Amino acid sequence: MLKEPISITAISSISSLGQTMDEVWQSYTKNGHFLSMANIGGQSVWASQLPTPIKEEIWNLRLSDVKYKYLDDSVLFAIYTARKVTEQAGWSKNSNFGINIGSSRGATSLFEKYHQEFLADGKSSTLSSPTTTLGNISSWVTHDLQSKGPEISHSITCSTALHAVLNAAAWIQSGMADKFLVGGSEAPLTPFTIAQMQALKVYAGISTRKQSKGYPCLSMDLDKNQNTMVLGEAASLICLEKGITKNALAQIEGVGYATEPLTHNVSISTEAQCFQDSMRMALGPIDSSKVDAVVMHAPGTIKGDLSEYSAIKKVFCNKIPFVTTNKWKVGHTFGASGSLSLEMAVLMLNHQRPIPIPFATCEALPKSIKKIMVNAVGFGGNAVSILLSKPSI
Repeated sequence: MLKEPISITAISSISSLGQTMDEVWQSYTKNGHFLSMANIGGQSVWASQLPTPIKEEIWNLRLSDVKYKYLDDSVLFAIYTARKVTEQAGWSKNSNFGINIGSSRGATSLFEKYHQEFLADGKSSTLSSPTTTLGNISSWVTHDLQSKGPEISHSITCSTALHAVLNAAAWIQSGMADKFLVGGSEAPLTPFTIAQMQALKVYAGISTRKQSKGYPCLSMDLDKNQNTMVLGEAASLICLEKGITKNALAQIEGVGYATEPLTHNVSISTEAQCFQDSMRMALGPIDSSKVDAVVMHAPGTIKGDLSEYSAIKKVFCNKIPFVTTNKWKVGHTFGASGSLSLEMAVLMLNHQRPIPIPFATCEALPKSIKKIMVNAVGFGGNAVSILLSKPSI
């Protein structure tokens, strides 16, 4: 439980769902998904790609400054989105706000490009190091916005964006900052990244009956007989401010985190003890029956989906809230996925409309939505849960 609430004053994202909150909401209200077949490294795979108009905007950004010409897409995605979200929040350049933007994979395209060049020529490009460092995203966003607050980067796999929220909450609660820009950016649609997921045997194929009917990612279909994760490119950023502000879209009531001991490099326990602990921490003294919905991590894998749902049943007992996810629609965007889930939760809060999964059974739809739990977890069992509610003013 936070000592005092924190407001979400703006959210902006770019993904296959669109780039404005209105576009994203309209995408959520449609039953169809936004995944498509893509040629990546000569292989045709399911992927979640940015729409052409957004790609053109990113290309224009790359050409707008000679320094941006050699940056990875993950950095450009974040710069573009950061400009939009800070404008939406009314934050000006040269303002005193912190920045904590992370990525699971980082500069994937540039890593692969520079490594191929090294294998071919035995030499490395001058820019290979500075353009692929972990701190690249936050540092370039800080440069672009000329912000005066702390600048932090981290990679905590798929829970990166929600860990950024945790970190910002700690800074704000300590009194060391009043505002923070947080989130994640990911550009994982590269041959080596896809190959890594295929090697884990988690990537979507085309062989199941439901997939043949138009759903390549069966996130939260608890009866599926194969893993169906699909990767997506996206950036999603959030403006956080101390207290409850007049322009608050939602308030953060509680935050939780936990890590469980590894039994395997990519494992999670059958009942996801890490999620049980993180959700209970986020709830604090709040009665679990007050939670109307849970936006799940649910990556579309058999074990990942089942274990998280088992954790929800353990925490919420006889009153399981409405559960949903966006991975079936927008894919798994790794480090950006948690902030995309927060955006989905905020949209449901503000529109007072739950977004169900068309092929998955769920509890009865809530008549009103006042509190939503948002989950994320990554390799290593590092779970994060954020409890959101409608602003109290």
